[in-house]
Amino acid sequence: MAKAGDEVEPDTISVLFQTGFRAFFFAAALFVVVSMIIWMAQLIFSVPILPVVSSASFWHAHEMIYGYGLAVIAGFLLTAVRNWTGMPTLSGRPLQGLLLLLLWLLARLAPFFSSQLALVVGAVCDALFIIVLSIAITLPVVKTKLWKNMGVIATVYMFLPGQLLYGLDQFGLFADGRRIGLYIGFYMVLLLILVLSRRVMPMFIERGVKAEAALPNYKWLDLSSLLLFLIFVTLELFFYLPMLTASVAAVLALLHLFRLWGWHHRGVWNKPLLWMLYLAYAWMIIGFGLKSATAIAAVSPFLAVHAFAVGGMGMMSRISLGHTGRNIMQPPANLGLMFMLLFSGASVRVFCPLIFNDLELLWVALSQCFWVSAYLLFLYSYAFILKSPRIDGKSG
Repeated sequence: MAKAGDEVEPDTISVLFQTGFRAFFFAAALFVVVSMIIWMAQLIFSVPILPVVSSASFWHAHEMIYGYGLAVIAGFLLTAVRNWTGMPTLSGRPLQGLLLLLLWLLARLAPFFSSQLALVVGAVCDALFIIVLSIAITLPVVKTKLWKNMGVIATVYMFLPGQLLYGLDQFGLFADGRRIGLYIGFYMVLLLILVLSRRVMPMFIERGVKAEAALPNYKWLDLSSLLLFLIFVTLELFFYLPMLTASVAAVLALLHLFRLWGWHHRGVWNKPLLWMLYLAYAWMIIGFGLKSATAIAAVSPFLAVHAFAVGGMGMMSRISLGHTGRNIMQPPANLGLMFMLLFSGASVRVFCPLIFNDLELLWVALSQCFWVSAYLLFLYSYAFILKSPRIDGKSG
């Protein structure tokens, strides 16, 4: 029994729910491993885990975006908004309870029950999760009048119509709603990665390599890339104009290549947490390049989708170190291996089908193995960090 005045070591559960990134990064990584194994069992080995009321391919796409993707975004923004505004965001019991994490968890479990009611519950929980998250990150920004951050916050709101369209199509109430809903969510994830990378990557690189001069950012590049991205998404969702869409994607690839080239510093390659962020951004450029190739070389659009999908682990790795008081330039020893597995999985999934298309199922299975291995290694390396108090004694 602790005596009066003694410091009581916080238990694992209370630490895990102190800040948004801890609980949601852990949940996202664990979920992506489990869901990818289920997807492998369904696709590769024809093991019927999902009930017949669920489409396995739509389930996989939806869970990667509205399950894994939104969990990472929730963890990041609940933490970032707290830092931007100096005001608390959801943590502790509200984070554990009905307000957020439980909604997310119920939505993930619902597809495994073979009833229409379960699908309704899942769709409602996903929608409520987006609403509660949006409110939780909006209120501190509004109270502190930090309006420059509202663009990032507004992006989260766009997940709601995407989720609603997806749900309506599940019940036959909106034709093509699942496709539109999935791509709305997918491109909002991509937009957030690009916008937040624009904000933080130059700073990370400058500090990490002790650059003598600030890395360049250009207003014209910010505006043109954002405008063209919104045009690209509109064309993708609502119009069948393949050559125009491919042309816009090609210009976006060039613009982001120009930006990434301006951020290059040879010191990047000596810091794992820098080169993995740099290469993750390069995969975004590859994605736009593959999108541009779909109209002229009959390249599958799903190759571009999987190229775009590489970027989430990098932010989780850095934030988990920085916001637990650890030295971000001294990450876990196996961080390089973790990202080599991730990038290898992406390479096999994206490039091998271009060369040996008749073996596509093999490449999918191999990339799944790489992906699962990478996230298992993340859990092995970061679970202790996420559930342990800050090493500098501060709260959070």
